Amino acid sequence: MLTAEEAAALHPAPPVTESKIRRLRLLAQNSNPKIRESVASSYNTPEDLFVTLAADPEESVRSCVARNEATPCDVLRSLADDTSETVRGWLAVNYFVPADVMERLADDPSDTVRALVGWKASLAEEAMAPR
Repeated sequence: MLTAEEAAALHPAPPVTESKIRRLRLLAQNSNPKIRESVASSYNTPEDLFVTLAADPEESVRSCVARNEATPCDVLRSLADDTSETVRGWLAVNYFVPADVMERLADDPSDTVRALVGWKASLAEEAMAPR
């Protein structure tokens, strides 16, 4: 059986082209939130679109930005004060969230967000424990 790395080497992702970026820009303006979610979930989304989508009126779009590992740190920081507990919860479980944001989320008014912060911290502790 192939490892994930071997499979990826055999089937590389196509290069990101200007036309793909143009499509993402066009789709980010679509009236359908599901289409905007797909842009917010893409690893190829340009930084300026992440900024725009982080301010989207739809919670589901902002949630996709919050959980995307390619979202720039400054955009993730901007979501720490989002009005949606769901968005902040997704932010809490994103492994690429800066430490200062995790500290803010540890004091979040939501029990759920605080519990997710604690759960993520426990996973990190388990990973670092000697075996």
